[in-house]
Amino acid sequence: MSTYRQPELVLTDRHYTVPLDHARPDGETIELYGREVVARDKADRNDLPWLLYLEGGPGFGARRFIGPQAWLGRAVREFRVLLLDQRGTGRSTPANRQTLPLRGTPRGQAAYLAHFRADSIVKDCELIRRELTGGAPWTVLGQSFGGFCATHYLSTAPEGLATVLITGGLPSLGATADEVYRAAYPRILRKNEAHYARYPDDVERVRAIVAHLQERPAALPGGGTLTPEAFQSLGILLGTGQGTHQLHLLLEDAFVPTPAGPALSDAFLEAVRAQLSFAGHPLYAVLHEAIYAQGPGHGHGATDWAAERVRAEFPAFDAAKALTGDGPVMLTGESIHPWHFATDPALAPLRETAEHLAARADWAPLYDPARLAANEVPVAAAVYHDDMYVDTAHSLRTARTIRGLRTWVTDEFEHDGVRAGGPRVLDRLLALVRDEV
Repeated sequence: MSTYRQPELVLTDRHYTVPLDHARPDGETIELYGREVVARDKADRNDLPWLLYLEGGPGFGARRFIGPQAWLGRAVREFRVLLLDQRGTGRSTPANRQTLPLRGTPRGQAAYLAHFRADSIVKDCELIRRELTGGAPWTVLGQSFGGFCATHYLSTAPEGLATVLITGGLPSLGATADEVYRAAYPRILRKNEAHYARYPDDVERVRAIVAHLQERPAALPGGGTLTPEAFQSLGILLGTGQGTHQLHLLLEDAFVPTPAGPALSDAFLEAVRAQLSFAGHPLYAVLHEAIYAQGPGHGHGATDWAAERVRAEFPAFDAAKALTGDGPVMLTGESIHPWHFATDPALAPLRETAEHLAARADWAPLYDPARLAANEVPVAAAVYHDDMYVDTAHSLRTARTIRGLRTWVTDEFEHDGVRAGGPRVLDRLLALVRDEV
């Protein structure tokens, strides 16, 4: 283990070996990485309880903090923290276009990635907990998809949990992928309307960019293609606290004059590429719909590109149709489509793998409503009013199912409140589970 220091903190690199398939503990293994973080003035204490942080996603490694940023400063006041890179992410055994060919055919790659959902992640956590804490239960903080994992944890291994804190990540216990997106698109439309009300000049800016791309899809720096649909997916920014402002700043100087007429500037295309590329988190795209799948026994079948199919039910997102009138072109949000695997060079080699995952129907169930109804673990959840990424109604329905769960419903933050709100969100959730508010 390597130990080093940052402002006010001591950090230690930790590495773990876990089975790829927990049903075959003597079979193939993969490596996981976790970063232990403790306050410098508490580094020698052995009595600190552990807090495990599960990042959102799927497909993102744990956030890389420098010093006691955001919620971390509050956490290290009383916890020793483990920032876990979930399987396939960060410094854990990687799963991307470069490494997945080691698994053979696209079908073999898809079979491998079927072990990268919340069920496997929670089993990883339990192996790590028993090694790290000596068997003592720990507190879990789950952001977004990390909250999905925490809910699965409550369903399958509550004995490992002292407390659960969830931010923007209470999943529906039974909604199919189709139902998730059918609830999502109206929220995305509301975020668009709010953005255009705040920045009315962006209506014409977006229309001009989409019209240009309809005639001439743009090559992005470093590869990839910016099509109208790909450009529309910049709407994912609208689900974060500062996203509407970031989007406006990105749009305000998109064009430059050239001898051939107006063209999208290199600076604009580079900024778009940085927002849209999946090079750093390909599993987000490849596994995104699979996180909602629970098998035919629960009314679920194959996800079959649910976001793409359901989008057709919402003609407001038809950019070509919008350009025939004078209204705004609506941007999309947290949704993955087949064309992502044609326009992004980080995803293009994984197209067939993604097709196999979209066609898979024999997923295991993720949640146990009966066990959640008998829950005895203290749980608190921040539910963001009109969260663009996770449906508020779905979250509140789940909150009513989990015995003893306390909610904090707020419109002060968007989906990234646990980061944007500094220590306040974590402070509030800890107060809720301790009956201090």
